[in-house]
Amino acid sequence: MKVFKFGGASVKDPDAVRNVAAILEQNSGPLLIVVSAMGKTTNALEEVLRQAQHQLSFKAALQAVEDYHQQLATVLFSDSVHPVFAELTAQFSALRHYLGYLPAANPDEQYDQVVSQGEIISSLILYHYLAAQNFPATWLDCRECICTDNTWREARIDWPQTQQLIKAKVTPLLRNKIVVTQGFLGGTSENRTTTLGREGSDFSGAIFAYCLPAESLTIWKDVAGFLNADPKYFRHTHKYDEISYQETVEMAYYGASVIHPKTIKPLANCHIPLYVKSFLQPHEPGTVISEAKHGKLIPAFIRKDNQCLISFSVRDFTFVSEKNLSVIFQVLAELRFKINLMQNSAISFSVCTDYDAGRLQALKEQLQEIFLVQYNAGLLLYTIKNYTEESINFLTSEKEILLEQRTRATFQLVCREKEQEKQ
Repeated sequence: MKVFKFGGASVKDPDAVRNVAAILEQNSGPLLIVVSAMGKTTNALEEVLRQAQHQLSFKAALQAVEDYHQQLATVLFSDSVHPVFAELTAQFSALRHYLGYLPAANPDEQYDQVVSQGEIISSLILYHYLAAQNFPATWLDCRECICTDNTWREARIDWPQTQQLIKAKVTPLLRNKIVVTQGFLGGTSENRTTTLGREGSDFSGAIFAYCLPAESLTIWKDVAGFLNADPKYFRHTHKYDEISYQETVEMAYYGASVIHPKTIKPLANCHIPLYVKSFLQPHEPGTVISEAKHGKLIPAFIRKDNQCLISFSVRDFTFVSEKNLSVIFQVLAELRFKINLMQNSAISFSVCTDYDAGRLQALKEQLQEIFLVQYNAGLLLYTIKNYTEESINFLTSEKEILLEQRTRATFQLVCREKEQEKQ
């Protein structure tokens, strides 16, 4: 059996949903389909939650999300009394009630209960459409299979329990069936919804592929395969026909948007190949990620925006010691900062992280008595994997560089965000 993961762009409108069905028609055998929220629904639900948390009126924003899904379903289903409409109404009614009486809880826990609904609703629409087209489809609530702790917004998997549940619940459903389920989500032993980290649907596909185990995992994208740069920001990109697990893990770690960083490990452990293919050109070969042996690859350019460069200096101007660093790392870990780059000098230590105003304020409050904490926000982090001098010269041209660093295979720089045109 195979696992297919379809992202938000691949189910963003009625034509996209029909295209998914066309792809499935060309693939025989048992399939498990992992689907993301439709289009920009995750962003929209994040804004709805923000309004509710700040006691603003969220009703118009939520109604826009509901209208988008209802209109999409109206085009797909000619029968106005099809069960999908009642299910959509029920989901949004429950969400509206939750937001209207938002329980006192960790904001990250609230996030998981609200934003997760994008995947639930998307999977319901896709399942009902496939069933209406006479596919032997069944719907699965992945929260009953993917067991996690309650680390809200980045839940950790209980692998033994998850493997046991997937084998018990999913294997029987796959006999001559297409199983439609959700990405990005898990569930706790107390039946609370968790999420696996932003863009975590790739990881969900890998979890199912590992536990079943699957013949392969295919991630369907709006690009031709795994490219050496994001075409939104770079004019000239090249597709890797084949790439190793190790190279992919490193590129994902540095921020390559094609693959979620946690996706590769479970696949590599079971030697399951990962295919990255275009849902716009499904017959093209795309990229295969496996235990491939290859020489040095062409440089990969990776860009992360919304970055923040934080510097810590000891207030008495002594050297930054190992003891100082341990204090800083402990607080960074507790506040769940992901360090994308770090560098130290005799009297300061700097890290580049994703910008989060609330967590940054908490960091300053916890460390300000010991350290002078300064930061710059609105930055870009560029990484070149397998760099050449030519690629460095190309990337650094006409940039205001705040920090740069290189190792044997990787060059990184932090710069101010100025130009948005393609390079």
